[in-house]
Amino acid sequence: MSRRRGRGGGGHDAGMERWLLTYSDMITLLLALFIVLWSISSVNISKFAALKASLQQALSGKVIPGSSALLDGGPSPLDPQGTQVPTIQQESLNIKASITTQIVSALKQQDLSNLEQVERQVEQYAKTHGLEGKLTTSIDERGLVIRILTDDLLFASGQATLSRASAPLISHVAHLLTENNLPNDVRVEGNTDNVPISTARFHSNWDLSAARATAVLDALVADGVQQTRLSLAGYGAERPIASNATAAGRSRNRRVDVVVLRRST
Repeated sequence: MSRRRGRGGGGHDAGMERWLLTYSDMITLLLALFIVLWSISSVNISKFAALKASLQQALSGKVIPGSSALLDGGPSPLDPQGTQVPTIQQESLNIKASITTQIVSALKQQDLSNLEQVERQVEQYAKTHGLEGKLTTSIDERGLVIRILTDDLLFASGQATLSRASAPLISHVAHLLTENNLPNDVRVEGNTDNVPISTARFHSNWDLSAARATAVLDALVADGVQQTRLSLAGYGAERPIASNATAAGRSRNRRVDVVVLRRST
């Protein structure tokens, strides 16, 4: 009987030991949990504030001078109040703009050079044929102006039919406009003095100036100038270059201007 009690007591002691083991494991886990909670609750306020500022700078793209940032990623182009860093796209746009400016400048210079060359050729023709004063040139905001006085050169008084003497001059001007493939457009402008005119054909100086411009334009087309390059205008007596109070001034105002227009205006 004593043996039976011994076996029974041994079994009871073994059950008590297993319960203690489980209890100790639970206490250990609780201790570990409290340690973790304590470590999380212990925050270094200064380091946390610095981290917060660094994250704000990184996300906003603005670098505040003098700040102690933990994340020094450099300035950002996103915020105009911060230090700007040119992007590749902006640099590309700047390069394109610079190239475009250089190309436009080169085209303007080439255009001016072409106009000056034609001007010299017209002046040489006028000198060779004794037309100084009747055939003149100038370069203004419109382009090259080839000015031809009409009296005794292009038209009879009050008429819009080109004289035979004008044929070589018009032909030479047409040749200058077409040689070397000069691409500029050309406007033919008719002008008169302020003496009123009223005939069956021309009711006013407007009609006369437009008709004279048309006659010169038709002659240029006949001599090979492309029609798509040409236009005309009749200004009547509205654009004088001299006083209409004298005969000499009125003679200068009776003219046809062949304007080689600038390509870049």
